[in-house]
Amino acid sequence: MSQAKNGEFHHIPVLFHESVDSLEIKPDGIYVDCTAGGGGHSGEILKHLKNGLLISIDRDPQAIANLKNKFADNEQIKIIHNNFFNLRNILDDMRISGVDGVLADLGVSSHQLDEPSRGFSFHNDAPLDMRMSLEGVSAEQVVNTLSQQELQKIIFEYGEEKFAPSISRAIVKAREDAPIKTTLELSEIIKSAMPAAAKRDGHPARRTFQAIRIFVNGELDGLDGAVQAMFECLKPGGRVSVITFHSLEDRIVKQQFAALSKGCTCPRNFPVCVCGNKPQAKVLKAVAPSKDEIEINPRSRSARLRTAVKL
Repeated sequence: MSQAKNGEFHHIPVLFHESVDSLEIKPDGIYVDCTAGGGGHSGEILKHLKNGLLISIDRDPQAIANLKNKFADNEQIKIIHNNFFNLRNILDDMRISGVDGVLADLGVSSHQLDEPSRGFSFHNDAPLDMRMSLEGVSAEQVVNTLSQQELQKIIFEYGEEKFAPSISRAIVKAREDAPIKTTLELSEIIKSAMPAAAKRDGHPARRTFQAIRIFVNGELDGLDGAVQAMFECLKPGGRVSVITFHSLEDRIVKQQFAALSKGCTCPRNFPVCVCGNKPQAKVLKAVAPSKDEIEINPRSRSARLRTAVKL
């Protein structure tokens, strides 16, 4: 587990050693940490570099300030305030044609979850925000302005919440009296819309909060293209590793890797291949957290690490 102290990020990433090891870091290689957050992965990657370069990216301005402070004296790291969905443009601007490894941890950073003012957590009362970049439409605007049908669609699709119809109706009804402003207000509204049995299966607001967070931050919008871009930026033999935390994003990563590893697409009854398609990637076996890690950090339970090697 991790927490923010004195405004700093303190974070032990999930599947920490497994993810860094999966990159098989070369001392003189070029690597990208797409979601640098508290700098845990970045710091470990830097330990393996001698003449290499690390590009650490994050969309959260608080994370960027922390990274610049943490690695102020290290000339082997370039810190970029951006969304890793723009990786191709970032590398083009740096005149880098290919990299040896890319790592993306798609989870919300523990700083964002544990800092009440960010409004990600249903455990603390805070303004409804949930914006990773601190820019754009907030969760408060989403729950107070979208129609019942739009909210239902978001909660059902991004939260895989079967009580989405009753939850979305409860949100719309509650905001008729007064705008929904805080995380605990929203959490209580969600609880009120669910049957007693459902409240015993983890926190009743968990799936709805996940859904709104994903929508606010556009986490799945273009993730397939981002995974493709990460792979295309690799040199031959380079590796891309992605840590996912829920089935929706994991499915996207798994499907993209499967497509890259697919070879001949000719019908089985063809005597010889005429399509000429060859596998672009070798996909390694997915890695799940150990029992010990789950016990220390329950948030890691659903995490999966997937790695593809460019052929």
